[in-house]
Amino acid sequence: MATGTTNSQLEHLQSKYIGTGHADTNKFEWVVNQHRDSYASYVGHHNLVSYFAVAENESVARMKFNFVEKMIQPCGLPIVRDD
Repeated sequence: MATGTTNSQLEHLQSKYIGTGHADTNKFEWVVNQHRDSYASYVGHHNLVSYFAVAENESVARMKFNFVEKMIQPCGLPIVRDD
């Protein structure tokens, strides 16, 4: 019985939060979600963006812009496979 409850809770979380994946999530989609979550966290934490700005010798606004731009395709184009 506990397995059924656990599976229903997992399905609920997966429908509520996109980044948790689902049964059909492939490796590329998983990595893209991880990268986007990371970039969103960087943009949202000013001290972290300031650290990156000093390390890259860029302004904070430029770093935020770069992170938001990288969220569009953080891992490049998906690999097209013939199945």
